[in-house]
Amino acid sequence: MVLKNDKTFEFNSLFEAVYENLKEKNAVSGGEEMLRLRAYEKLQNLVTRGLVEKKGKTYRGLADIEKASSAYALAQQAK
Repeated sequence: MVLKNDKTFEFNSLFEAVYENLKEKNAVSGGEEMLRLRAYEKLQNLVTRGLVEKKGKTYRGLADIEKASSAYALAQQAK
């Protein structure tokens, strides 16, 4: 998870980091612009849920950002 650490990112640099991670995992399919749009939508959802802080044009993951991961959701279902 890119936002896990306490760094701040502008959307373009955040998207590039996510895109590189996806390319390493061979998980990139479809167009880059569609992926960029979906990533922006998901990021705004995280801001709305209070898991990511937005200041101006920069984003920073907050303490509960791990709750947004699929691994966390699976662990909660297993309980």
